[in-house]
Amino acid sequence: MRVCLIPLVLIACVLPASSAEPHASTKWSPAAAAKYLDRRAAWWESWPASQRDHQTVCVSCHTILPYVLARPKLTAALDEKDVPAPQRAVLANVKKRVSLWEEVKPYYSDAKSGAGKSKESRSTEAVLNALVLASNAAGEKHLDATAQTAFRAAWALQIQSGGRAGAWDWQVFHLAPWEAAESQYQGATFMALAVAWAPGRYRAEPGIQANLRLLRSYLKREYASQPLLNRIVVLWASAKLPGLLSNQEKRQLVESIVKQQQSDGGWRLASLGTWERSDHTPQQTQSDGYATGLITVALARTHAHSARTMGRAWLESHQNGADGSWRADSLNKKRDPATDAGRFMTDAATGYAVLALASGH
Repeated sequence: MRVCLIPLVLIACVLPASSAEPHASTKWSPAAAAKYLDRRAAWWESWPASQRDHQTVCVSCHTILPYVLARPKLTAALDEKDVPAPQRAVLANVKKRVSLWEEVKPYYSDAKSGAGKSKESRSTEAVLNALVLASNAAGEKHLDATAQTAFRAAWALQIQSGGRAGAWDWQVFHLAPWEAAESQYQGATFMALAVAWAPGRYRAEPGIQANLRLLRSYLKREYASQPLLNRIVVLWASAKLPGLLSNQEKRQLVESIVKQQQSDGGWRLASLGTWERSDHTPQQTQSDGYATGLITVALARTHAHSARTMGRAWLESHQNGADGSWRADSLNKKRDPATDAGRFMTDAATGYAVLALASGH
């Protein structure tokens, strides 16, 4: 994984909107986005640094997770008859690691990466596996056996007591936005998303109610201290998982999000928290695809219609015509966008831009 703004509308209410989401726009190219995402997923699957034991690959929050969440939306938009090969490979890899859970080694170990990294890595992977497989099960009647195993593994690693009860030991390499000290909260929101998207009546299963209470309690208890970025992901999850935010918290959160919208209609990632680059270079000031895509998705079931419409318009007009991507930049240091590592945030931006434009997921 290592990897002057003026609100245009007064947000009066953020209860779930009753109107349907607009159809996917024709002002951007789903085919070009699919080509970019497939190429990057295939590269990650073959990159030596991503390889793990039992001929498996680690799931990255920047490249693989957004790919898995977004790619099925492009399959529908493009009327593809088959699941693309890179997507099949990613899902097969996750299922393999879940099925070999007692045998596969953590992504990172204490011996090579420092004390506590084995536990952090194991917990992080368990949550990501559940999220990947829950998202993949959209439209199904029930979770299959492998997905159920993934959820059980994740719940088994949930912290049960103390100040962090309800969360998971999250992987920290001091890399924002997914592996920083504050990323533990976002990791818990990923689990909330997994439960929200799980098919059937999974969230009502008696065996997970104690875990859900702990998760909701943690998310509510720590909410006020979180950077705006983490609270945006909670808003996203709250659309389908009740009990995460009160109506007042939703109204206030949406108002905060709208205040951060830039004059061009987009948002910029660096304004959603307080981060300093290790090389002391300034953070980017322009709107980016990651922040704009994520926020547009999170606003989908609120009444922030004007802000959301402006966000979609920004995304429609900022796809890279050369490769089909949307740009975003590292919060951690200035990177060459032509390098593979320099594309990591663009990978994430492209996935979330697709989610915002292709569906109301």
